[in-house]
Amino acid sequence: MKTNAMRILENLSIPYTIHTYEWDEEHLDAIHASESAGLDPEKVYKTIVMRNSDNQIFVFCLPAEFEISLKKARAVTGSKDIDLIKTTELLSLTGYIRGGCSPLGMKKHYRTFISELAALEDTIYVSGGQRGIQLELKPDDLLKAADASYEDFI
Repeated sequence: MKTNAMRILENLSIPYTIHTYEWDEEHLDAIHASESAGLDPEKVYKTIVMRNSDNQIFVFCLPAEFEISLKKARAVTGSKDIDLIKTTELLSLTGYIRGGCSPLGMKKHYRTFISELAALEDTIYVSGGQRGIQLELKPDDLLKAADASYEDFI
């Protein structure tokens, strides 16, 4: 079954590899996903959605083991204040649920930032848009497909 993320990559003729794994409702974080799929957690990128005080939505992709620096996220987005959206809002804003949120194929296009660490890797993994699916692709291809930019926000 193809996801929106896969369709976007195919429409742009961007090669990718699908990696599937058994997911667990109790452990939906990216580190557990990397372990379940047998992937290097340094190369598995989680998708974090945030909102600023002006009600603008932003998407951040960063390695599973890292956290976003709110100070750097404010600087990157030009925001006075920024915070995570509520998990209950994720589906209505993005079309995705926790544990299956891809930076590709959201309901709307939001400004998207990929950790500059991705540029150091040959390939990285991002959610395919469903729990249990990781897509492996080149970081520059993700940058293009997500209309994103590399930034320092860790």
